[in-house]
Amino acid sequence: MTSAGTSRPAVLGWDIGGVNTKAVRLEPRRDAAPALRWANAPFEIQRDPSALGHTLTALAGRLGRTEGWVHAVTMTAELSQAFRSKRAGVAAVLDAVTAAFPSDDVRVFTTDGRFISPAGARGRPWDVGASNWVATATLAGRFVRDALLVDIGTTSTDIIPIAGGRVAARGRTDPARLLTGELVYTGAVRTPVEALVREVPLWDGCARVSAEGFATVGDAHLWLGALSPSQYTAPTADGRPPDREHAGERLARVVCGDREMLDETAIDRIAGAIAEAQLEAVAVGIRRVRATCPAATTAVVAGLGAFLAADAARREGLEPVPLARWLGPAADVAPAAAVGWLLADELAGR
Repeated sequence: MTSAGTSRPAVLGWDIGGVNTKAVRLEPRRDAAPALRWANAPFEIQRDPSALGHTLTALAGRLGRTEGWVHAVTMTAELSQAFRSKRAGVAAVLDAVTAAFPSDDVRVFTTDGRFISPAGARGRPWDVGASNWVATATLAGRFVRDALLVDIGTTSTDIIPIAGGRVAARGRTDPARLLTGELVYTGAVRTPVEALVREVPLWDGCARVSAEGFATVGDAHLWLGALSPSQYTAPTADGRPPDREHAGERLARVVCGDREMLDETAIDRIAGAIAEAQLEAVAVGIRRVRATCPAATTAVVAGLGAFLAADAARREGLEPVPLARWLGPAADVAPAAAVGWLLADELAGR
């Protein structure tokens, strides 16, 4: 199938994660930015790696995929504990993609900003695993020449310097980016509360928190109204619904209590302390990376946690600019949109 007004097939951009898989359909248009449609499916690959292929075909079907489309692939699922090594994880993802779309053209994105074949990607697992941030930063660099990209997803935060329109990151692998501060392992939904705080305000003092995995930061953001239930795209800690009532119950258990013991004011204070701790963690990361990119005065913010990225950027004196200005709602799944956009432009010779 080709897009109206062009001789080029539609492109599907993929960001295949360990707990969420995102797809963006891009319709190439002559002399214009591509039109975007997107879909997201919560899917914990650790629970059933063999079901990834079904997830891919279902998402592609929701976006109207027909035979002959081109696929731009990036991934983070290789880090899942389902796999003993990243090499094994990359191979499993590539197996699923090529089996799901056997007659389509599949291109895999690398950390040096190139597209290669699935066969080539199998021999370069460290170059294709967790390359999604490069795609987003490369696209952002087309819109803002000097900036920090701050992309906060469900699980982690990418803080990427862009200088002169080019990605200026010092780290390329996840361990190297953790070392440079360009990867901050906190996200808008999945981060356990005890990874952010050791104590929270309670009544007339401060209480140490439990370390039982009772709640995640998503519960704090949901309680405070920063996230909607539909944006809580990961399993809750107790398996109960991602709504404000149940988020309050999970937050009460952070101090080994329940909602009969803790009123709304107590939950407000606990949620506020958790959210503030995460905000400060991201702000510290921005401060550290900004030192390597002194020309940056803006932060391009993206992802499900763009609200948090914007607040942290302001705290550090940067003007937040939403990537949604160019991607619209697809900025919530920015890496999938970006990798598809980059391949669509490459195919068009732009």
